[in-house]
Amino acid sequence: MLLIVILLGTPFLKSSSAGEYALARIDDLMNMAQRTSLWPLTFGLACCAIEMMHFAAPRYDMDRYGVVFRASPRQTDLIIVAGTVTNKMAPALRRIYDQMPEAK
Repeated sequence: MLLIVILLGTPFLKSSSAGEYALARIDDLMNMAQRTSLWPLTFGLACCAIEMMHFAAPRYDMDRYGVVFRASPRQTDLIIVAGTVTNKMAPALRRIYDQMPEAK
């Protein structure tokens, strides 16, 4: 089911008189999965960061959906800010945001 959702709107989805089917090489599917995976950076400022730990724990296991938490802002697609950003933490958050690659 997840594979079909990902394949909608891609050149892998074909139509015929028998119905729709997906035709792709494994390499192409793996490359597409790597391009569309989220790599978030967690920026926990308060107790809300505990919820991010639960999000990555075995019960929800976001790794199997391609969500891989990164420790470096240079490897991330987005920043999850959990907590209140105070005046003291704002410059640090801005510096981390500036280190992220483009397409922020």
